[in-house]
Formats: sequence, C-alpha cells, structure tokens
Amino acid sequence: LIAIGLSAAGALAQQLPPLPKSIADHGVLRAGVRCDQPPYGFRGPDGGFAGVEVEMARQMAAWAFGAADKIDLQCVTADNRIPQLNAQRVDLLIATLGVTPERARVIDFSDAYRWGGSDLLVKKDSPIRKLDDVRNRTVIMLRGTTQALWFDEKMPGLQSLRLNTASDALQALQQDRGEAYAHDAATLIVIAARDPSLRLVGEPFAVSDAAVGLRKNEPQWGAWINAALARMK
Repeated sequence: LIAIGLSAAGALAQQLPPLPKSIADHGVLRAGVRCDQPPYGFRGPDGGFAGVEVEMARQMAAWAFGAADKIDLQCVTADNRIPQLNAQRVDLLIATLGVTPERARVIDFSDAYRWGGSDLLVKKDSPIRKLDDVRNRTVIMLRGTTQALWFDEKMPGLQSLRLNTASDALQALQQDRGEAYAHDAATLIVIAARDPSLRLVGEPFAVSDAAVGLRKNEPQWGAWINAALARMK
C-alpha cells in the first residue's frame, strides 16, 4: 500500500509543468488573498491568515517551493486586487475573484475552481423580502465587486453605499447607513450564523465563476496554475 501511494504521488507530481523562472526566482509564492471575507480569506483568532483560498495558496506554495510556508500572503481588497497584481506586488490573486468580461480585458483568469451567487443581508425585522424591494432603498456593497457591477447593469440609479472592506460594510448595516448589504452568499451565511439579529433575503443573483487572477501574457504560469488546480480537485 505504501508503494502504491508513493507511486501515485510521483505520478501526480509529474502532472505539474515546470515553474516559470520569473516565479521561481522569488523563492516564495507571492499571493494576494482576502483578509475580511470568510470562509474564503480572513484573519483567524490568532490574527493569522485563514480560509479556503488561503489554504489553496499554501498548497500551491508547497508544490512550487517544497513547503507550505514558502509563501508571501498579502491582503487585497475587491477594489485594489487587480492593481496590486498588475503592479507586480503579487504573482497571483486567489481572492474571491469572479470571472467577468470587464476584468478579462485587463487580466487573465485560470480555470474556474468554484462558482457561487450573491445575496442580500438585512436586519431580522427588515421589510425587505426579495431583491426587488431594494429599488428605493440604500444598498451597501464593496467597490470593484461583481455585486456592484450587477447593480450598475440591472438597477441603474440605485442608491448605494460603496465601501472598501466587508467589515466596513457590516458596520454600516448595523449603523443603519444602508438597509441591505450585498455580497457573496457564502460570506453572508457565515456572518448571519454569527449574528442572530441579521438574516439573508434568500434570492440569489449575480451567479459567476471564481478563478485565480493572473497578469496578461504569462501562459507558462497560467498552465502551472491550471495544473495545480486540477491536481487539487
């Protein structure tokens, strides 16, 4: 059984193409991740990086450099993540990055590793029961998100409060600066589970794939990332 396991591990290792020299020269994997969006990327109880996408990045570092701690994790927001990538401060984004035509004009995407929808978080006694109820209300959302793009297209003229972080958005909802908070449904589920005074509206919208973000014209790096995602799956 051990021999079979080792043989299988060797076969899997061969599935990864060579690491590009431009990436290998750093000696660590430089990854942009979210720090305020559970369950994907957030700060754990000890203040360290945690979340599904953080663990995916660490696994890539282990395959690329031989150890999961060979990684330079950097917090990014929905608004600054693509500028951080294109300024070469990080070499990949694994940061709740939805695939959209607008983003595809300025960065490349890996194969998708998940898909998901958005929802609205409201106070438990809110009169908002469906998506259409927010047309004459203030909706809180983050700058640069798929939710912001969706509302711009589907509800032009909607009154919105656009902030930089999920913690800012949650605080704004609790302070009644807006009547609904639009974000990834998975993140809102986590928040609602922790706070019984809040609930989800439960009408999914803005369903999209999520993928790793890469700079344009780095095909060898893209091939490595896709192979790592396939192996992870």
